[in-house]
Amino acid sequence: MEQWPSLRVADWAETRETLHMWTQIVGKVRLAHAPLVNHWWQVALYVTPRGLTTSAVPSETGVFDAEFDFCEHVLRIRSSTGDERRVGLEPKPVALFYEETMAGLDALGLHTSIQPVPNEIEEAVPFAEDTLHASYDPAAAHLWWRQLVAAHRVLSRFRAEFTGKVSPVHFFWGAMDLAVTRFSGRPAPRHPGGAPNCPDRVMVEGYSHELSSCGFWPGGAGEGLFYAYAYPEPAGFQDHPVQPGEAAYHPELGEFVLPYDAVRTAEDPDGTLLRFLRTSYEAAAENGGWDRRALEDQPTQRAYTARTPA
Repeated sequence: MEQWPSLRVADWAETRETLHMWTQIVGKVRLAHAPLVNHWWQVALYVTPRGLTTSAVPSETGVFDAEFDFCEHVLRIRSSTGDERRVGLEPKPVALFYEETMAGLDALGLHTSIQPVPNEIEEAVPFAEDTLHASYDPAAAHLWWRQLVAAHRVLSRFRAEFTGKVSPVHFFWGAMDLAVTRFSGRPAPRHPGGAPNCPDRVMVEGYSHELSSCGFWPGGAGEGLFYAYAYPEPAGFQDHPVQPGEAAYHPELGEFVLPYDAVRTAEDPDGTLLRFLRTSYEAAAENGGWDRRALEDQPTQRAYTARTPA
């Protein structure tokens, strides 16, 4: 299979909007059970060899997980009791997916109460009332997951080059993006909030410390985009030379962006994306006065040295 598949945003817009709501429901289930971790890291989903998972979530009697399988097109909810329930991924309204998911949890003894309204979107229709979003194209969902797999591979390599505080490579269902975030170690000014249908305290916690974040968002025009931003944005950030040539600072978004198709069609897609991730991070670290000597690392060299006989 192609490592970097092509999927135009316009060709799967309706499926994308439906999946956005479905992932919010499952993400909120994790939020309801998992203890708070800094920057809300406990709510995210993770890329798997078949889709997206909550990973193990604590419950009163053990653990459970929920995984979107974009190969078999099913949501699996598994309990440490050995029991499992499935919800089919097929054309169906968000309201029905919500009903089936909550019923599956109840059947496993995982009674869950969530805030049943989506976050970070302008028109937040309660899940139980959403009959508008009902599309599911299995081929498109599979291609999107393969985009996530490709991005995850490179983001993971980039993450490994940092010894300071750094997030996992994780999927945030609020904005529907796959992200990894590095931190300078210094506190940041209080975030003003303002995300649609999202309490300001969410953004205040998420941006409590100075950071440089990057990731993949399957939205906008074309085939989606890679992004990179800093909070707070230091003077000189926008003018920093970021590679490759297709990358540019987007004033309205307040971040550097690189079209997905510029990576996909490059002679060396992985290397092209790494240049973007590294140079956009440098824009934050250099202009923000980060202690790069203390925060950065080359783990492959360190591992090689550790294996070399004395």
